[in-house]
Amino acid sequence: MTLTELFVSPAYAQAAPATTGSMIGGILPMVLIFGIMYFLLIRPQQKKMRDLKAMIGALRRGDRVVTAGGIIGLVSKVEEDNTVEIEIAQGVKVKVVKATITQVLSKTEPVA
Repeated sequence: MTLTELFVSPAYAQAAPATTGSMIGGILPMVLIFGIMYFLLIRPQQKKMRDLKAMIGALRRGDRVVTAGGIIGLVSKVEEDNTVEIEIAQGVKVKVVKATITQVLSKTEPVA
């Protein structure tokens, strides 16, 4: 026996373990993760966007709103080109894009 044979053991090829699982076992965790993400993140965000779109569509004169920039004002005119005229102080009116309105503080009653 030589010195090399004494310290270095021969390497033998090992057979691959037999897989008993199927493709479903590999795909199932990814499907479950997607389902959880859908119900916890995607679906609530879609509902929030739907509600915001409905709120902006229902804007009318006299509503008190908050813009994305933090400006609080009273809607004085709703225009057809996606803009709203807001009175932020007495005699001071600004035009803002409807999409920048983030919250309606108080609604006015519709005229019958």
